[in-house]
Amino acid sequence: MSYTDSKEMTPGRMWSIVIVVLVHVIIGYALVMGGYSVVKKVATDLNTFDVKDEPPPPVEPPPPPPPDQNIPPPPVVSPPPIVNTNQAPPTVVTQATPPPVFVPSPEPPRPAPPPPPVPVAKLAPKGNPGTWTTNDDYPPAAVRNEESGTTGFRLDIGADGRVTNCTITSTSGSTTLDNTTCTLLKRRAKFAPGRDSDGNATGGVYSSRIKWVLPTN
Repeated sequence: MSYTDSKEMTPGRMWSIVIVVLVHVIIGYALVMGGYSVVKKVATDLNTFDVKDEPPPPVEPPPPPPPDQNIPPPPVVSPPPIVNTNQAPPTVVTQATPPPVFVPSPEPPRPAPPPPPVPVAKLAPKGNPGTWTTNDDYPPAAVRNEESGTTGFRLDIGADGRVTNCTITSTSGSTTLDNTTCTLLKRRAKFAPGRDSDGNATGGVYSSRIKWVLPTN
């Protein structure tokens, strides 16, 4: 763009506008007052006044670009080494809650049975138990087989003093001798029954042994 086309208000242009306005004012005044000579003089003075426009301000050239600077590249920093820590994952221990255990309430204890009556008189065999068996009772089969030994027994006695049962508690080693022992005792053993505090007859248990010895001829 040229400076003549610039629309900026310069001091010279401002004075030109002011002078033109004054000329119009004076001409108007002269016309009103009828003074042509005044107008002519003023016009002569205006012709001799040369208004010059001020030159435009000098344009400063743009600053030169800065010289190229050799900026060293930033130092290369190596990343820190990767440390692999082979750590095992934490062990999660889950403790299972045991189910409730229902403990049944204990049954009330049963009442104890009444104590047996205290015997006043004990059970006693009648006669000598050694006479319940003799050598004549030795079984012939045991003699032929030369069987001998000691038989242990237990007798259950009723309230009447009689044997109700015979049990072999220790064998003689011969079935014949053991069976003969119980057979003879059931038939021959007699007892005087015991008595309780009320005087009633009571039974009991009698235990002993018989030694079988082979008869000599």
